[in-house]
Amino acid sequence: MVEYTYLTVNLPAGTTREVARQIMTERAEYGGWELHTVRVHRDGRRRIQLRKKIIRQRSTLHSHT
Repeated sequence: MVEYTYLTVNLPAGTTREVARQIMTERAEYGGWELHTVRVHRDGRRRIQLRKKIIRQRSTLHSHT
């Protein structure tokens, strides 16, 4: 089962699509985030939700009895 951690980015009204795109591109390239949802409110605010897979490492140590 894949697990994710989420990050919400709130952008104020008046933020251009280009600026929003730049912010999301930086988060994706440098933080490993992917776009999950975008909500644009009537007043122009944007609520962007990003997600990143949680990678769990399994122990490679085996107990021998």
